[in-house]
Amino acid sequence: MNKMSIKKGDEVVVLSGKDKGKQGKVIATLPKSGKVVVEKINMVSRHTKPRQQGQEGGIIPKEAPMYASKVMRVCPKCGKATRPAHKVLADGKKVRVCKKCGAEI
Repeated sequence: MNKMSIKKGDEVVVLSGKDKGKQGKVIATLPKSGKVVVEKINMVSRHTKPRQQGQEGGIIPKEAPMYASKVMRVCPKCGKATRPAHKVLADGKKVRVCKKCGAEI
Protein backbone atom coordinates (compact mmCIF):
# COMPACT_ATOMS: atom_id res chain seq x y z
CA MET A 1 0.00 0.00 0.00
CA ASN A 2 1.35 3.40 -1.02
CA LYS A 3 0.99 6.54 1.07
CA MET A 4 -1.02 9.27 -0.66
CA SER A 5 -1.28 12.96 0.28
CA ILE A 6 -4.53 13.36 -1.68
CA LYS A 7 -7.84 12.28 -0.17
CA LYS A 8 -11.40 11.86 -1.43
CA GLY A 9 -13.18 15.22 -1.61
CA ASP A 10 -9.99 17.28 -2.11
CA GLU A 11 -9.97 20.03 -4.76
CA VAL A 12 -7.02 19.40 -7.12
CA VAL A 13 -5.40 20.93 -10.22
CA VAL A 14 -3.97 18.79 -13.05
CA LEU A 15 -0.22 19.37 -13.61
CA SER A 16 0.33 17.44 -16.85
CA GLY A 17 -1.43 15.64 -19.68
CA LYS A 18 -4.42 16.46 -21.89
CA ASP A 19 -6.33 18.16 -19.03
CA LYS A 20 -3.41 20.30 -17.79
CA GLY A 21 -4.54 23.33 -15.77
CA LYS A 22 -8.08 22.05 -15.11
CA GLN A 23 -9.46 21.82 -11.57
CA GLY A 24 -11.77 19.20 -10.13
CA LYS A 25 -12.87 17.31 -7.03
CA VAL A 26 -11.41 13.89 -6.19
CA ILE A 27 -14.15 11.23 -6.43
CA ALA A 28 -12.02 8.22 -5.44
CA THR A 29 -8.45 7.31 -4.49
CA LEU A 30 -6.76 4.03 -5.42
CA PRO A 31 -3.71 3.77 -3.08
CA LYS A 32 -2.62 0.31 -4.31
CA SER A 33 -2.06 1.62 -7.85
CA GLY A 34 -1.22 5.20 -6.75
CA LYS A 35 -4.06 6.69 -8.78
CA VAL A 36 -6.97 9.10 -8.26
CA VAL A 37 -10.28 9.64 -10.07
CA VAL A 38 -11.12 13.33 -10.56
CA GLU A 39 -14.59 14.65 -11.44
CA LYS A 40 -14.92 15.65 -15.16
CA ILE A 41 -11.16 15.07 -15.75
CA ASN A 42 -9.52 12.37 -17.92
CA MET A 43 -12.82 11.43 -19.57
CA VAL A 44 -12.90 8.23 -21.64
CA SER A 45 -15.62 6.65 -23.79
CA ARG A 46 -16.96 3.36 -22.44
CA HIS A 47 -18.76 1.17 -24.97
CA THR A 48 -21.40 -0.67 -22.98
CA LYS A 49 -23.89 -3.34 -23.88
CA PRO A 50 -27.35 -3.30 -22.26
CA ARG A 51 -27.25 -6.00 -19.56
CA GLN A 52 -30.75 -5.77 -18.06
CA GLN A 53 -34.21 -5.13 -19.47
CA GLY A 54 -34.68 -1.41 -20.04
CA GLN A 55 -30.99 -0.56 -19.55
CA GLU A 56 -29.48 1.57 -22.31
CA GLY A 57 -26.32 0.58 -24.09
CA GLY A 58 -24.04 2.75 -26.20
CA ILE A 59 -21.04 4.99 -25.69
CA ILE A 60 -20.99 6.41 -22.16
CA PRO A 61 -18.35 8.99 -21.11
CA LYS A 62 -16.77 8.30 -17.70
CA GLU A 63 -13.78 9.39 -15.61
CA ALA A 64 -10.68 7.20 -15.77
CA PRO A 65 -8.09 6.95 -12.97
CA MET A 66 -4.92 9.03 -13.35
CA TYR A 67 -1.64 8.97 -11.44
CA ALA A 68 -1.74 10.96 -8.19
CA SER A 69 1.62 12.55 -9.09
CA LYS A 70 -0.12 14.35 -12.00
CA VAL A 71 -2.39 16.31 -9.63
CA MET A 72 -1.73 18.77 -6.81
CA ARG A 73 -3.96 19.89 -3.95
CA VAL A 74 -5.49 23.38 -4.18
CA CYS A 75 -5.64 25.36 -0.92
CA PRO A 76 -9.23 26.47 -0.19
CA LYS A 77 -8.02 29.73 1.41
CA CYS A 78 -5.38 31.09 -0.98
CA GLY A 79 -6.48 29.13 -4.09
CA LYS A 80 -2.92 28.08 -4.98
CA ALA A 81 -1.67 24.57 -5.79
CA THR A 82 0.34 23.31 -2.83
CA ARG A 83 1.89 20.18 -1.42
CA PRO A 84 0.36 19.73 2.04
CA ALA A 85 2.61 20.00 5.10
CA HIS A 86 1.68 18.23 8.34
CA LYS A 87 1.35 19.87 11.73
CA VAL A 88 0.65 18.27 15.12
CA LEU A 89 -1.85 20.24 17.21
CA ALA A 90 -1.71 20.62 21.03
CA ASP A 91 -4.25 17.80 21.50
CA GLY A 92 -2.03 15.40 19.50
CA LYS A 93 -4.16 15.52 16.34
CA LYS A 94 -2.25 15.61 13.02
CA VAL A 95 -3.62 18.03 10.38
CA ARG A 96 -2.69 19.00 6.84
CA VAL A 97 -1.51 22.60 6.39
CA CYS A 98 -0.98 24.75 3.27
CA LYS A 99 2.74 25.45 2.74
CA LYS A 100 2.01 28.81 1.08
CA CYS A 101 -0.46 30.50 3.48
CA GLY A 102 -0.35 28.26 6.57
CA ALA A 103 -4.13 27.59 6.56
CA GLU A 104 -5.46 24.28 7.81
CA ILE A 105 -6.65 22.08 4.96
